[in-house]
Amino acid sequence: MINKVILMGRLTRDPEIRHTGTGRAVCNFSVAVDNGYGENRQTDFINCVAWNNQAEFLGKYFTKGMMVIVVGRISTRTWEGQDGKRNYATEVIANEVNFGETKKSRNENAGYGDSGFSSPQQNSYSYSAPSFNEPSQSMPGGMDNDEFTPLSEIDDDLPF
Repeated sequence: MINKVILMGRLTRDPEIRHTGTGRAVCNFSVAVDNGYGENRQTDFINCVAWNNQAEFLGKYFTKGMMVIVVGRISTRTWEGQDGKRNYATEVIANEVNFGETKKSRNENAGYGDSGFSSPQQNSYSYSAPSFNEPSQSMPGGMDNDEFTPLSEIDDDLPF
């Protein structure tokens, strides 16, 4: 059985870092993730929890509005409240947390806040994939757009 979640979205609030009675760091945060396209576009708000080093990392370098990539697992828990009612929570337990964008692109995109994080490289790297739609560029391997030939449905034509 597999229980793995990968999320990419923006933090809806500053991460809240606390410490348990035994000194373990725990960080609660929420990620806004877009779902769907056009008129059907919605946003899901997903509660997450990180422990120990991941919690410290979040609390130190992340703030509201930053793009974050979270890898973890879904967890459900129940508890009885002071009023005697049973409460349920479903959340993502984060095993890995990464930056979802560079500092430079974060500052250029919609003016989201600056976390104060800076690396020796100043996160100034970027990559853009080549576009083969322009007439001055050609497809890899010397193949032009007009030379594309679809495979037939006969199994003998498949390259593997």
